Amino acid sequence: QVHLVESGGGLVHAGDDLRLSCLASGGTFSNYALGWLRQAPGKEREFVGGISSRSETTLYADSVKGRFTISRDNAKNTVFLQMSSLKPEDTAIYFCAVNRFQLPAKYSDPKNYAFWGQGTQVTVSS
Repeated sequence: QVHLVESGGGLVHAGDDLRLSCLASGGTFSNYALGWLRQAPGKEREFVGGISSRSETTLYADSVKGRFTISRDNAKNTVFLQMSSLKPEDTAIYFCAVNRFQLPAKYSDPKNYAFWGQGTQVTVSS
């Protein structure tokens, strides 16, 4: 069982930056591919970005490519999401999660994630 706790969310203005963190406990963190996903009000949960177990590979949704960067520190059991040039449409609850697979082709489907944090709210005002 892996326990994940996100932090770093908040209320920001359009164009601002924000950095989310997710601290994991339980399991062997360096073995897992991880992802950030988000859910806006009235919408389904969607993929934001994924990272392989040793950071060799990252993958992003088209909507955030070039603005968001996912990274991890295996020594600290932490995965990060650096968000830049935020837009009002980025408003959502952001979750980190453990992917069941190692293949990058599996990152983008929320159904492939086994363990989820409780989420952190990001609100971007225009």
